[in-house]
Amino acid sequence: MKSELYERIVAHVNRKSWWHVPPVDPNAYRKRGKFLASSFGEAEFWGRPLDDPQRVTVAMPIVGDEETIERGLFGKTVSTEDISVPQRFRLDAEMKKAALAKGYDSILLMSPRSFVRFKSTGKIPRSLELNILRVS
Repeated sequence: MKSELYERIVAHVNRKSWWHVPPVDPNAYRKRGKFLASSFGEAEFWGRPLDDPQRVTVAMPIVGDEETIERGLFGKTVSTEDISVPQRFRLDAEMKKAALAKGYDSILLMSPRSFVRFKSTGKIPRSLELNILRVS
């Protein structure tokens, strides 16, 4: 997906402010990466976001909806709608490992409808989830 569209989304991610909810598990960043939401309200789903938004720098995100990202990393869809939280955490860890092995530095997730619209019109969705894979 090396294209003008890809470069636009990378530039958007790098100039945007992101919201983060610190995990309970102190090893979570090492295991799964650092998850960020595009708005304070979206981050609240996971708990109390930090008071100040954060800035990031990404160069090679894998971009898509859940199905597209899983197919890009594993060659097939592996998650289901009724996945449990522990299973989701294990899958996130596997996704981090697979993405790093393929040279990605982050995972940028969109809803299926937003991803279709992004590919067809170039409209960047308001709602995005970002997982930074290497956290210093």
